[in-house]
Amino acid sequence: MVDEAANRFTGETDSGGHSSRSRRESAPLQSRAKFLQNWDWTFVTQINGGLCERGRAQRGVNPETHPTVAQEWEEHRTTELTLLETFQFLQSCHRRAPFLFYNGNTFAEIGRALANALFEELPTIRRKEVASVAAHFITGVLDQESMIGLIGSLCATPKFKIGDRVKTMRGSTSGTVVKILDDGRIVWQPNSRKSELIALPENLVRADRDGSEKNPEGRRKKSSS
Repeated sequence: MVDEAANRFTGETDSGGHSSRSRRESAPLQSRAKFLQNWDWTFVTQINGGLCERGRAQRGVNPETHPTVAQEWEEHRTTELTLLETFQFLQSCHRRAPFLFYNGNTFAEIGRALANALFEELPTIRRKEVASVAAHFITGVLDQESMIGLIGSLCATPKFKIGDRVKTMRGSTSGTVVKILDDGRIVWQPNSRKSELIALPENLVRADRDGSEKNPEGRRKKSSS
């Protein structure tokens, strides 16, 4: 397969300002390219077929929507789109269900592959989270506003100071930075705990000042199937 990562994204310093945060959050998803050019409809069908085989589901197409989605796919594949528009199109394909089964998994898998390639310069844990966020948006489990904010946050190079509110990548634990070690590692104290933890800065993200954990798990909505 041809390199689908012609445009790769790197993080920017997190200054904490509102206007700079807005620009930072939108920048990765506004990059333009023919992101789907390496996936023709035959390959999409093969992905679905493999998923159906592994899931022991019937392979086949939905005659009501398949022709239209297949035609639109080939048109979009040769069109330069923003990454956000590409994810929106993948979500649209999922919702119209051109296949009998595993529509969400099919288009989410393409979204994951794109994210993993385009964001390969991010630390592994952040790159995997970006891919997960994109997949959850495509399948309708995560709303667009949350997806944009999360990807922007994950792409920002963390630069913490003592007193900052932080949380783990999954948002399961939040706390406060108490010390910055000479090697750059972060010493932080989780909420309601006396013990301190040490983490690499790329393994933490900023938490809301009120301590709430608006993480991917907490902001996902129920999928429409």
